Amino acid sequence: MNHPGRLLQPDPGAALLDLYDAALPEVYGYLLSRCGRRGLAEDLTAETFLAAVEAVRKQPPPKLSVAWLIGVARHKLADHWRKAAREERGLQVLDGAAQDVVEDPADERLDALLAREVLATLGAHHRAALTLRYLDGLPVPQVAEHLGRTRQATEALLVRARAAFRNAYNDHFSPGTGSPGTAEAKEGHDD
Repeated sequence: MNHPGRLLQPDPGAALLDLYDAALPEVYGYLLSRCGRRGLAEDLTAETFLAAVEAVRKQPPPKLSVAWLIGVARHKLADHWRKAAREERGLQVLDGAAQDVVEDPADERLDALLAREVLATLGAHHRAALTLRYLDGLPVPQVAEHLGRTRQATEALLVRARAAFRNAYNDHFSPGTGSPGTAEAKEGHDD
């Protein structure tokens, strides 16, 4: 029976299902390009779509789009890095390691493949901050929100992360040192 003045709303679950085929490669590609590990990207992609299913059950449901799903994926990746950073800090406390604050050297042009390789050698908290700020292009306040930090703490983290990245990158080119993953290159760069 028709009720005048009452519009039927499309089923958001069906809309998400329709969007799934187009969005899956986009979401997975976004995550893989930022974390560099297939298994992790697959897990985070699954978490993203599970979160989307939960979100469309709420009233009012969100406006579904690939961009919205990538935003959900960004949050899932940031959550993963926050958890990994907490675990690393716990291990550092047990190991007695301390963090040093290093000034950021001047900007240089970086080789993209080497940059990704070097980024993978950094701690999760540094990877998260650098990825959100420079790969995703988010302003510092949004990076802080994603990481659950204050703006000042995020700015300090970015300074340390850039320094750690630059040191690992430069160590790769220094004569007599191994690649960024070796013990020689990591000496003094535990941050």
